[in-house]
Amino acid sequence: MIRKGTTLPLLCAFGLLSACTSEGTRNETNGAQAAVATTSSDTPATADTTQKVAATPAPADSTAGDSVAAAPAEAPIKDEAADNPGAILPHKRIVAYYGNPLSKRMGILGEIAPDKMLARLDGEVKAWQAADPSTPVQPALHLVFVTAQGAPGKSGTYRMRMSDHLADTVIAWAAKRNAIVFLDIQIGRSTVEAELPRLEQWLKLPQVHLGIDPEFAMKNGAIPGKKIGTLDASEINYATNFLNDIAVKYNLPPKILVIHRFTQRMVTNYKNIKLRPNVQFVMHMDGWGDRVLKKSTYLAYIKKEPVQYTGFKIFYYNDTKKPGSKLYTPKEVLALNPKPMYIQYQ
Repeated sequence: MIRKGTTLPLLCAFGLLSACTSEGTRNETNGAQAAVATTSSDTPATADTTQKVAATPAPADSTAGDSVAAAPAEAPIKDEAADNPGAILPHKRIVAYYGNPLSKRMGILGEIAPDKMLARLDGEVKAWQAADPSTPVQPALHLVFVTAQGAPGKSGTYRMRMSDHLADTVIAWAAKRNAIVFLDIQIGRSTVEAELPRLEQWLKLPQVHLGIDPEFAMKNGAIPGKKIGTLDASEINYATNFLNDIAVKYNLPPKILVIHRFTQRMVTNYKNIKLRPNVQFVMHMDGWGDRVLKKSTYLAYIKKEPVQYTGFKIFYYNDTKKPGSKLYTPKEVLALNPKPMYIQYQ
């Protein structure tokens, strides 16, 4: 959340909006390297790059109106899809690398060469397997495939669609590790309904799943990077229904939907989110900061408003920004209640 009296510093750059980032870090910094090919009529826009603010326990004087209450006891997970053939959750824990290959600043997925990136992912998979031998680890690559922009572009939607080739490339990388793939969308002023149909060509593959980032879902004329966006349960329900229909149409194992969240208002009317028989739902704690702040955010906005499964993000650089801070270890994350089943590294 944004603390009272703070603003989001902006830089002018030619390229992608950098999600989940902060000023002054080595690689998870504002901006991106270069413009990318699109499949829409948009031309690459000069982007006002953004800063994703730190995880925080939402102080009482917050201008965002968020509040903290004691987290409830762990709620039982209702998942009709869990017994379907090929269901990943809760039988495996997903460990994902996040980013975009066209930017060294959006996450580990694009920061280093593909072979080195996959080798580093191997190391994380081994660490998580050692921390919880009872739960197999499923590696994943989480590609930011529709990126928010600081300028409207020809479509006026403040979003850029990546090329088909980029999705195909990341899916090919993932195949080298028997990894699954998430295609993530930052819709800007577009809509979930407008962006999902193009993704069907990849979502019909059994190993490809979906992520949506409410931070960049802009309402009421807002510009990405100027304020934190929001998604309502009705928009999320469209996505879960879309995924459920694809699973049925192509006779696929259950699809997974990951929704990013680090403030209360990023997701509204969570009690109205509809679970589907062929979709597994992850509410993912997406904030950065020291371990105290990250745990507070997880309890306040993920555990307090449970849907189904939970996720937890680890930032290689932003989480150690505060002097003396250390990354959460797998064992420390597994001490959280509920235990996250989706782990993402940026």
